[in-house]
Amino acid sequence: MSTGWTASPVADVLIAVAVIGYLVLLIRLRRTAQPWPSRRTVSAVAAAAVLVLVVNSPLSTYSHHLFWVHMIVHLLLISVVPALLVWAQPIRLLHNAGGPDTQVRIDSLRSGWAFRWLINPRLTVPLYAAVLVLTHLTGFQQAMSQHMWIHTSELVLYLVAGYLLLLPLAGSELTTDPPLAPFLCFIVVVLCMGPDTLVGVELMMTDTALAPAYAASRSWGPSALVDQSAAGAIMWFAGDGLMMILMVVIGGRWIASRDGSGSSFGPWLDQIRRQTTLGDDFDPSVDVDDDDAALAAYNARLAALHGRKQNGANGL
Repeated sequence: MSTGWTASPVADVLIAVAVIGYLVLLIRLRRTAQPWPSRRTVSAVAAAAVLVLVVNSPLSTYSHHLFWVHMIVHLLLISVVPALLVWAQPIRLLHNAGGPDTQVRIDSLRSGWAFRWLINPRLTVPLYAAVLVLTHLTGFQQAMSQHMWIHTSELVLYLVAGYLLLLPLAGSELTTDPPLAPFLCFIVVVLCMGPDTLVGVELMMTDTALAPAYAASRSWGPSALVDQSAAGAIMWFAGDGLMMILMVVIGGRWIASRDGSGSSFGPWLDQIRRQTTLGDDFDPSVDVDDDDAALAAYNARLAALHGRKQNGANGL
């Protein structure tokens, strides 16, 4: 068994094309003197580097023989790489550097029902949960170990499911208008910790090897159950740990929203909060979090309600 670096021609070409395309767009954007934070470029390079590790490094080799190494690959593909891609903001880069026609096409796609449906948590959260559960707690891992095409499909599935989930959650990539509120992003990430915990605990507690092909492929290393238990521990602790890091990132965005006040729950929830506090005919210029202005508007609403009650009583 080779334990060194290996070549994956198709994946390597795709990664190279993506990096070159990103850099070409970046050069074009620089020529227009539009700003582009360096952290986005660093995120793009980091995402490509992690993908190279997944497909070419000893991680790729050992992931065919050790369940716990395969679990590390899973977490890199479904959490780490998607987050880095979101922070790299390739959609925004293409929008800003592509010219007027490209901007119109991207804006049209962003406002379309298909894009909104694809990144809606009502789809992406169940998809994320289904991918984790069905590929770990069924016979999928055993089949994957015996058929390379299933292994390749699994890697793509993890990357796509993770990217669709994190696209509206992990950063400020150009998605829908208005974007998902940080408060709702926080709640969605909390919900996603459930499947991580379920899969991790189940793999640790079960006394049946779900994928004996891992241990059968080698004459060294841990037994099938020990290997499986280690994979479950990685999924539980590392998976939830990555989600907690993402929650910290989202919390920072939430605090920084609304000019640093950190009080915004998003346009939709903020409107409901204003209507509940100030009434349906509230003044849009009133900041519900400004104590004096909000108190004055609230008192005016109470006075109006009191006046309506008196008029109703006089009419009896």
